[in-house]
Amino acid sequence: MTLQDLDVAGKTVLMRADFNVPLDGSTITDDRRITQAMPTIKSIVSRGGRLVLMSHLGRPKGERKPEFSLKPVANYLHQHNAGTNVHFADDCIGDGVKDLVGKLGDGDVLLLENLRYHKGEEKNEADFVDALITATLPDAYVNDAFGTAHRNHASTYGVPAKLKESGKPMTAGFLIEKELQFLGDAVSQPQRPFVAILGGAKVSDKINVIEELLTKADTLLIGGAMAYTFFLALGKQVGNSLVEKDKVDLAKSLLDKAGGVGGKIKLPVDTVISDRMTDDATTSIVEGDIPDGMEGFDIGPKTRDSYVGEIKQARTVIWNGPMGVFEKTPFAAGTQAVADACAAATRESGAITIIGGGDSAAAVEKLGLSEHVSHVSTGGGASLEFLEKGRFDTLDLLK
Repeated sequence: MTLQDLDVAGKTVLMRADFNVPLDGSTITDDRRITQAMPTIKSIVSRGGRLVLMSHLGRPKGERKPEFSLKPVANYLHQHNAGTNVHFADDCIGDGVKDLVGKLGDGDVLLLENLRYHKGEEKNEADFVDALITATLPDAYVNDAFGTAHRNHASTYGVPAKLKESGKPMTAGFLIEKELQFLGDAVSQPQRPFVAILGGAKVSDKINVIEELLTKADTLLIGGAMAYTFFLALGKQVGNSLVEKDKVDLAKSLLDKAGGVGGKIKLPVDTVISDRMTDDATTSIVEGDIPDGMEGFDIGPKTRDSYVGEIKQARTVIWNGPMGVFEKTPFAAGTQAVADACAAATRESGAITIIGGGDSAAAVEKLGLSEHVSHVSTGGGASLEFLEKGRFDTLDLLK
């Protein structure tokens, strides 16, 4: 079943969204996760559904903390006419919620307060699952929260599992459909050459996905601080650069699996270094060893040119993790070059370019290129895990 197949007219539809947006006080500073859920919201309410939205925000760890309230999201939904009427519940369970749900009219929207105000959400506790269902009495369930789809929480797994047992219809929203279309095809049937770009700080964060991509991608381009752990594995000096010394043997084994230096894994040949990570830092370029007292903060110009060349001849590109500390001007060129190359590959040769959420998505957004690539994932950790596994328990429930 797809969302379009779901009969919603006059029905109460319980939808898990991902409204975990950054806030400055009560001001939403990045609304992408809300805007990307709006097509699903609009589809349901325009067809007469009575929509109950649930989400988490931040990490309140089972406590009611005002700074993590979803009230600003409710205000946003109201201002952008998400439904005929937009209401907000000050909890996600209980008789108060049940009363509000009972008063919804066709096309109305009710946003529940932060699910993670209750410890039972992340623990998928049966009592909390029952309380959510009792309070919302859904006729159907929709999951459009890809960013949390890799977590078997109450709202993503416990609730739909129980509703499925009772024969309630359920499906994915348009956003998850899009994520599965791009990430699923990239995993199962990529157009070749298939280039994966991995950056960020830690090899340990991406061990499993590197091993999986070694079996699928033609080339892996490595940047960010994780490159320096690979440098150590090759016997290079890394100065004061951020490294994982306990992962050097792992890096060696990954290089061996990739066919050694010059195999599938490509490492930086030059590095932008400095003695401080500031906007006014003095930088220099080194090839090979990084001197004591200096740190690597970005890929160098020769590496940029090499990586851009790999990207431009690719037919499928997946990018997760910046090439350097792109938030600081002296160390932004590597990430800028990769982003520009992804946009150019999309525009000039029709390549499928997928930005894997997290810092990569933030960088592409900051550079104004999010509309010039094929897809920007809403899930950082989720997109990585999906690339590794190709499935989630929570999404299997929707079949």
